[in-house]
Amino acid sequence: MLKRTTYTFLVFVGIILGVSAFITAQSKWKSLFNGKNLSGWEIFVGPEEKDGEPLGLNNDPLNLFTITELDGEKVLRISGEINASIATMDEFENYHLTMEFKWGEKVFTRFNSGLLYHSYGDFGVGLGVWMSSHEFQLFTGHVGDSYRMGKTYCEIPAYKNSEGKYVYSRTGENTKSVPKSKSVIVAKDNDYEKPKGEWNRIELYCYGRKSVHVVNGKVNMINFKSGKYLDEGAVEPLTKGKIQIQSEGGELFVRNMKIRSIDQIPSKLLK
Repeated sequence: MLKRTTYTFLVFVGIILGVSAFITAQSKWKSLFNGKNLSGWEIFVGPEEKDGEPLGLNNDPLNLFTITELDGEKVLRISGEINASIATMDEFENYHLTMEFKWGEKVFTRFNSGLLYHSYGDFGVGLGVWMSSHEFQLFTGHVGDSYRMGKTYCEIPAYKNSEGKYVYSRTGENTKSVPKSKSVIVAKDNDYEKPKGEWNRIELYCYGRKSVHVVNGKVNMINFKSGKYLDEGAVEPLTKGKIQIQSEGGELFVRNMKIRSIDQIPSKLLK
């Protein structure tokens, strides 16, 4: 029969090992690109000309999305030539996502793109191309802005600046960000983007109906009460969805895109 002290010690060790295994499971990263091809993703391409018909699903004759080699490693190249989406086939909920991006040399309209998350429904609901989603803006000069793509909703603490635009502020008034309104986009509070040609690291934390945008280690946006914006202004909770990246005017390179499950958003990011 085990002595009580020995038994207590073994129980303690078992608890520690169990907690350690749980933390390890929570922290395991999954790469979203395999470095070889676009397996696990699908593509929707918009019209080549204004008011034209979209080229549609998995029809990419312009090679808008390709895997190429840059800086000695395999990366995703997005040409930006026309508006299009590359989207995960899986949905994700309660996660920490990180990726790095930088702009190339080619620009067709402007250096614009976005990371779209909690994407749901059909392609084309958002500006004729993208699924309804929340946007983590990658448009140069606006990295971290929050935009309601299609039929989505959230609430963001913000204030109106001298130009009448909404700007995120942790001490700002609660603002309902809804489609087809001045609050459809809420600007980030600070610009942490690196100079063109350098890699930027962005992180996205999503848990429940809350999301946090982090740019090069700095929080510059927190969204609350994520929802689907339905007919007559009804809101339904939105806590998961697919992930899209936009082709929207400028050549973009993406690397080290990975995701892991979380059971909370770190409190230091919410202070």
